[in-house]
Order: sequence, then structure tokens, then C-alpha cells
Amino acid sequence: MSAHAFPPSPNLALDELVNHRRRAGQPLIHLGFGESQLPVPDFLADRLHAGAARNRYGQIGGELDCREAAAGYFTRRGLRTHADQVVMAPGSKPVLLALMAALPGAVVLPRPCWVTYEPQARLFAREVVGVPVPPQCGGVPDPDRLVPALRAARRAGLRPRSIVLTLPDNPTGTHAPAAVVRRLAEIADDWDLLVISDEIYRDIVHPPGDAITSPAEFVPDRTVVTSGLSKSLALGGWRIGFARFPDTVDGLALQSRVIGLASEIWSSLAGPMQEVARYALSEPPELRRHLAASTRLHGAVAAAVHEVMTGSGASCRPPTGGFYVYPDLAPIRGRLAKMGIRDSASLERHLLDRVGVAVLGGHHFGDDPTALRFRAATSMLYGESDEERWLALESTDPVALPHIERLLDNLSDAFSTLTGHSTRSPMPALR
Repeated sequence: MSAHAFPPSPNLALDELVNHRRRAGQPLIHLGFGESQLPVPDFLADRLHAGAARNRYGQIGGELDCREAAAGYFTRRGLRTHADQVVMAPGSKPVLLALMAALPGAVVLPRPCWVTYEPQARLFAREVVGVPVPPQCGGVPDPDRLVPALRAARRAGLRPRSIVLTLPDNPTGTHAPAAVVRRLAEIADDWDLLVISDEIYRDIVHPPGDAITSPAEFVPDRTVVTSGLSKSLALGGWRIGFARFPDTVDGLALQSRVIGLASEIWSSLAGPMQEVARYALSEPPELRRHLAASTRLHGAVAAAVHEVMTGSGASCRPPTGGFYVYPDLAPIRGRLAKMGIRDSASLERHLLDRVGVAVLGGHHFGDDPTALRFRAATSMLYGESDEERWLALESTDPVALPHIERLLDNLSDAFSTLTGHSTRSPMPALR
């Protein structure tokens, strides 16, 4: 695919379509956009204001105080890091793009995976080796299928040189257990693959969930960890990302290539955002409390939407991290076929046009297009205003709040109409 013919990201395109239809007066339940949908706390807004004087371009990879804070962030998570291993960027997406540009060979991706990985690889004419995820989780290729896929790729003349993992995962809202991550790290070592570990959802593991295990704990010399503040702190519009490179000759050489690309693409992370990042990555007590409340909210609402989906007859992995669920309506394929729904694209269209629910079909994530799977972003249910979202964030039982319960009941009604199943336990009417 040539660069001039590159289509918009389906995630962003759907969000624009939903906003257009809402402005035209169409009522929609929007579950199609992967945004945290939480308000900015005063302590972060204060740091943005304090950083306004940082108006110089600054260092390409980030100012020292900012990189030191990021190094401390990684070190507290068991990955001993010094500032020289860190690159700051305007979001994690540009770092991933620069890595795709800097690394030779084919890239191994889990199926399904985030909508941006494959287009970024194709932009630089990188071949993609897709490997289905295991039954218990998403975000990683199934270890039992990875080696056969690598062998087949080499027989076809491809040279896989990197593999992308997402911990926790978008789109499935799950995370790989330590044993699976260890096996994948061993395979990467055996096959000389660089691991790109996208850990932007790392700090959103639903209590009482298991801690995230990074491949950098097993193969530190061949793992680049990327992250950002878009998801954990709901700062997507502020565009703050960062990456940790291996402390090796090869790792620092790769980092140098990425910084060279950065110099021609984004120059440096905006100065005010470096002040925000320095503060946030130092993790003061008020930020830790805010993050804990956010994580509780994400987990509670994701669990409620999972109940709606499984009640509708779908099979669906229980969410363990982030703010997504990834239902599969294969168990009711016969009923849906009578409505003309035979694949994920027609399912997405029917849900939007006939049911009033916006989701992203699994085909956008590289999944089997004939499957009846889609991603629902549960974080879009926290409220229509900052006041409602603050109520959700501060509540000990956010699912019981009238505005969230109303949305969940509407979602339940929509899927009951689609599937013929009752999707939620009976609750008092709050309409």
C-alpha cells in the first residue's frame, strides 16, 4: 500500500463518524473509541501551567529531569533503568512508528492486535507475520503457534526480526500471565527477535489482578518497552509517550537511530508536557491515589459490560486490564445470519445503523474477518460531562450510579433486541 493511499485509522474514523451523527441528532451508545474518558485532576493541570515557560525546543530525546523520572518509573517496576536509556516523545505512537522505520525485516504481530501496528509496518514496506492469540488472553502470539509460523515465514523467504506484545491488551482487555511471557521471551531469544513490549496499559490492571510481567524481565538485552500517559492518566490529547531501550551496544545503537528519526519528525516532546511527565512519572501520593481510583472504575465498568455481552449469548474473555471487552457472537451465528450479519464488518454496520451501538469490528484488528467479534471500549460509559465522570471516579460503586446504570441498561436492551437474550440481571428501572 502506498503512503498517498493510506486510509485513516478506523479508530479515529469511527469516532468522527459517531460525533457527526450525534450532531445530527442520532442517539448512539459510543463504545468505539479507546479513550479513558476521565477528567484532568487539578494537580496535573497545575503542572501544565507551571511548564508553560518551558518554551524552548530542548533535547530530542527529552530533558534530563524528565528522563530521570521515567527511569525511576521503570526501576520501581523491576526494570533497573538509567536516564540515558529513555526517549520521550509526543505519544507512544510516534515511538512505535520510529521503531518500525529503524528495524529491518518482517514483524510478528498477534491476531487480533491494536489497529495501528500493521499499518505502521506496511508504511515502511515491512512484511507482517500474524499469529493468533492463545485462548486465555490477548496481546501476545500463541506460543504453541509462534514457532511454526516463524518456520513458515522463513520458508517463504521472509526474515522476521521483531515481535510486538501488548501488556495488557487492546483490543481484548486481558493480559498474558508470566508463564506465557517467559515462553515468548525464550522463543524470541532462540530466533533472534527484538521484542517491542507496548505497556501503555500496564498501570491499569483490575484489582485484585496479577501484576504485569514484562518480557524485559527475561530478555532485557532484546526488549524495548514503550508506554505513555494517554491511558493510565487519561491524557491522550496531551500526547506524552516514552520508551526504554536495552542498555547494550545494539540497544543504544537502535536508540540512536530512533533519536535520528525523531529529529526529523517531532524534534522534541513539548516543554510543558515534559513538566507534566516529570511530575507524573515521579508518582507522588496524590497521583497514586488518583490512578488507583481510575483503575477501580475501569475494572468495575468493564466487568459490567462483560456481563451484558455474555448474557447476550456471546463468548468473551473476562477483562483483566485496560478498559475493553472483545466479545465473540459465534454462538448465535445462525440468528444473526437471518439478519444479514455474516462477518465482523456487517456486524459493526448493523450495530451502528440498526441498534445504535458503535463498536469496532474485529477485522480492523487483523482478526479473521468472517468471525463475529468486535471491541467495545467500556470507558466511554463514565458520563457525558466532567461532573458525571468525577462522580464515577469517586464512587465506591460506580455501576450503581444512575447515569452509568442507565447506559448499561440501554446497552442491555440493545443487545437483547439483537440476540434475543436477556443480558443483565433484573435491576430497578431508573429511566
